[in-house]
Amino acid sequence: MSSEVIFEGAQKAAVTHDKGPMLVLAGPGSGKTFTITHRIKYLTEECRVNPSSILVITFTKAAATEMKERYESLCGGGPSSVSFGTFHAIFFRILKFAYRYDARNIVRDEQRMQYIRELIETNHVEVEDEAEFVSSILSEISSVKGEMIHLNHYYAKNCSEEIFKKLYSGYEERLRRANLIDFDDMLVMCYDLFKERKDILGAWQRKYQYILVDEFQDINRVQYEIVRMLAAPENNLFIVGDDDQSIYRFRGAKPEIMLGFEKDYPDAERVLLNINFRSTKDIVDTAGKLIAHNKTRFPKEIVTKQGRGKPVVTRVWKDPQEETLEIVHEITDYTGAGYAWSDIAVLYRTNLGPRLLIEKLMEYNIPFCMKDAVPNLYDHWIAKNIIAYLNAAAGDLSRACILSVINRPNRYISRDALELPVVSWEAVKSFYQDKGWMVERIEQLEYDLKFLRQLAPAAAVNYIRKAVGYDDYIREYAEYRRMKPEELFEVLDQLAESAAGFQTVEAWFAHMEEYARELKLQARSREKRTEGVSLMTMHSSKGLEYRIVYILDANEGVTPHHKAVLDADMEEERRMFYVAMTRAKERLHVNYVSERYSKKQEVSRFVKEYLGRE
Repeated sequence: MSSEVIFEGAQKAAVTHDKGPMLVLAGPGSGKTFTITHRIKYLTEECRVNPSSILVITFTKAAATEMKERYESLCGGGPSSVSFGTFHAIFFRILKFAYRYDARNIVRDEQRMQYIRELIETNHVEVEDEAEFVSSILSEISSVKGEMIHLNHYYAKNCSEEIFKKLYSGYEERLRRANLIDFDDMLVMCYDLFKERKDILGAWQRKYQYILVDEFQDINRVQYEIVRMLAAPENNLFIVGDDDQSIYRFRGAKPEIMLGFEKDYPDAERVLLNINFRSTKDIVDTAGKLIAHNKTRFPKEIVTKQGRGKPVVTRVWKDPQEETLEIVHEITDYTGAGYAWSDIAVLYRTNLGPRLLIEKLMEYNIPFCMKDAVPNLYDHWIAKNIIAYLNAAAGDLSRACILSVINRPNRYISRDALELPVVSWEAVKSFYQDKGWMVERIEQLEYDLKFLRQLAPAAAVNYIRKAVGYDDYIREYAEYRRMKPEELFEVLDQLAESAAGFQTVEAWFAHMEEYARELKLQARSREKRTEGVSLMTMHSSKGLEYRIVYILDANEGVTPHHKAVLDADMEEERRMFYVAMTRAKERLHVNYVSERYSKKQEVSRFVKEYLGRE
């Protein structure tokens, strides 16, 4: 090894590990990539391992590219024959050799969505938001494959088991007919290939003598089983990860695989990279107090090379309006004191989180860039229903507009009653002339639309929800979709909150258009733009670091999310908060509100835990 490189004790133990399995626990900011790249260099230069017999597996293409570039730069800049790639890329390479597959055999995302859309139609599945439902079903199909679950033992999350089985079977049948495979098939087929063809497995085992896996805490069942087969019989398996940063259970990640690694490999050595080179002592200690509340983890004592730094700031605000306004003022103060916009990040639990902040940053002309595609609240199907009510109230009697409101809530009015391109209420009533109760329902709808005309936006939204019965409709729909109604009520609450800022429906609609323009602008410049305050979900912040970090809305129901019911869910939520906290290098601000949508809000248990007040 080069004499210039000075390794911290644990790093040296990891880099110079000889043969056999090793578990490297790499805490936040502990130099994980540095350790992996120097480990590869040690194998090739000191142990004389043939570079082409080393396989480095990552979870993203970007991580594989970065690892390859860092390693090649470390070795003088020339190309290397070490294999770097994602699970999918590596396993597809294996399938190419076995089955002569090429890129044309991989189903495109658009094609997968089209298959599910067709199956929804042929199976007469009624959903409000087709795009969201299609995405959810594809995620579930991915889970079934990745977790190696038999379809008969799977409890569907978005629809009945009967419907899910039809969608799953229809999807698989379409892939088979077109001779296509999806990304999950790459893993399942590779697993089956290795199980059935020991000769092929043996050839790949001889090819890859040393296997290194990055971000091992995010591995799923089928990925792990393939890696185990590939690493045998030598078991030169070098895994790197942090069980405290496993935040992808919803994608099938199984942190318990990492926790059970030493049971599967009793002779495995373990090393802890426990020095955080990123954050100040106060940030490291505060985050450590939080994560210590998780029971299913490797205990760790993380230390830092930095000084104590400023204390973590925890602030309560009256409501989200005050919270976002004060954060914008503080960001301006920081930039006035010499910090760059790009030194600052604001993190939130879900994509619905930043709407108010985005609006405030626009108002103050503060540059910002969003790492995630933030969905436009006003494009949500619920928002479209509310907007349709307001348009109908203002006189839009087009068939399309009236169809959006007429059975939300269900009034049992047939589409056949709306024959004309412009709806005539008299014609609809005459369609039901022999059914007095239906005429009454139509007259009530007419009355509601007239009444809405005279209301300010916030009052109108409230009237649609309570008096017209839209909230009841949402409860019924949530039950049908096996969703928590809170998810949908959050959209309605955000609409009501937005509406409260405007005196007229016209002004509110104008704001919606301006907001949509800004989101489109952000989407176009997301890849290119680096100068600006970074806005992102806690999930997207993983692996990044900023001098100053703000955490938004540290309230119960937000973080931890109201979806978290099981102990395993709660531990995942705590890990997510820990990831968010450990992005900060110098300053960490945690914010929560005492009131939202005119309802009292409770501070997150995570705040109480790191403050020692639980």
